[in-house]
Amino acid sequence: MTEANFPLLSLLIITLPVGGALIWLWPNAAHARWIALATAIADLLLSMTVLFQFDADVSGFQLVEQAQWIPSINAQYQVGVDGLSVLFLPLTVILFIGVILSSWRSVTHMQRLYFSLMLLLESATLGIFCALDGILFMLFWEMTLIPIYFLVSFWGVGPNRRFAAVKYLLFMLAGGLPLIFGFVLLAFSHAEMAGSLPGGLTFDYLTWLSTPLPLDIQKQVFLLLLLGFAFKIPVVPLHTWLPLMAMQGPVSVTATIVGLKLGAYGVIRYVVPLAPQAAQEFAWLLATLGAIGIVYGAVAAMAQTNLRRMLAFSSISHVGLVLLGIASFTQQGIQGAIFQLLNFVVVASGLFLITGLLHHRIGSTDVISLGGAARSMPKLATFFLLFGLASMGIPGTSGFPAEFLILYSAITTHTGAGLAALVAVILGAAYFVSIYRKAFFGPVTNAAVAQSVDLQTREFFIIGMFAVLILIAGFYPAGVLDMIDVSTQDWVNHLKP
Repeated sequence: MTEANFPLLSLLIITLPVGGALIWLWPNAAHARWIALATAIADLLLSMTVLFQFDADVSGFQLVEQAQWIPSINAQYQVGVDGLSVLFLPLTVILFIGVILSSWRSVTHMQRLYFSLMLLLESATLGIFCALDGILFMLFWEMTLIPIYFLVSFWGVGPNRRFAAVKYLLFMLAGGLPLIFGFVLLAFSHAEMAGSLPGGLTFDYLTWLSTPLPLDIQKQVFLLLLLGFAFKIPVVPLHTWLPLMAMQGPVSVTATIVGLKLGAYGVIRYVVPLAPQAAQEFAWLLATLGAIGIVYGAVAAMAQTNLRRMLAFSSISHVGLVLLGIASFTQQGIQGAIFQLLNFVVVASGLFLITGLLHHRIGSTDVISLGGAARSMPKLATFFLLFGLASMGIPGTSGFPAEFLILYSAITTHTGAGLAALVAVILGAAYFVSIYRKAFFGPVTNAAVAQSVDLQTREFFIIGMFAVLILIAGFYPAGVLDMIDVSTQDWVNHLKP
């Protein structure tokens, strides 16, 4: 563990709420978007500073900050990063910059509230990636619910947006209960082993990580935490909120939910390392849930006639690949899983942002309303194709090394689930090519499509920024793999008795 000389991570997290407060203090409400953008850009500089200071060859957590928080239960304010989390910081900020820019003209009412909620959501998300204390993690975890609920309720695009917001909130609150129980069980188990209560009580993640628990306690912790994160992933059959959110919520918000798979990150960070023996006994469960999600999501996506619903089910299929990579418990598998989660931030979010641009122009994302869209919007159609190819894992895109590593590890450790994943990859190519052909080619039958303008400079910059990241990671995956190599090896070594 390497302590920080300067509180970079705290500054990274706190800058965003400060920017949100400034939005309300600034006399001109029309400047809210500019303040939000300036705050996000400042945060990008901070996140890049964190990345440059991070030493990928050093094991353990770096830039760690500690302070007393709730002494009565030994809860601390403790943040830090390792190879599993550090790349998510700049990518998360880039995603929110894209979301802010994509909302530049589409959000015309209550701008102060919208952009301040966006900054609060970004701050809570960064906190999740940095938190090294169970109570602090839960604080950031629950903090994400507030802005998402109001963003969907007030700026959703569907008639049932408030129902979608309530359903999402209830599902996430339901998932939070087993997480809290799991963390409390960890804290009390440590106190019991230390023979001191409340003195031995701790929510320190590093202490949990270094404290071996009896197998029966590990099984309880594993199942509780897995259930809690399953709501957020989402795992089938707990996925029903996602297609609803995709249709009813604002596309910008859906892009953040789909792009930031915090539930899958929680499995990697908490579920497996804190219950390593139980995880290996329940490897079949992780592999089965992953395989079901992969196949179900792909088959359901094939049946969709709306781009947003198709992308929602596609993300369910692809996050199943992440679970399958985790279940292999090999370095190749966990590297593929992390790589795939990083892909979600640019590929899945990028596809949703492009779909949002389509919806803003045409008023619909139904395939029947989009025929021939490539004629009037060739740049938009080209970017959508590139992002779709990345989601299919085509060589030259960032999706290829991620899927290859996962499939390689899955076939060698869980052959049946690995073969099911291969079938789903083929189905994924089928549903994307089919819906892309119907939406962007053929005769133009909708006057709105014929009159639509192609990507404007601001929009081209947003989507182009994501496209460059896809191509860089596709042609030079070593840049990502070298950054996560030591931490993924530590993750695998922790599973060994």
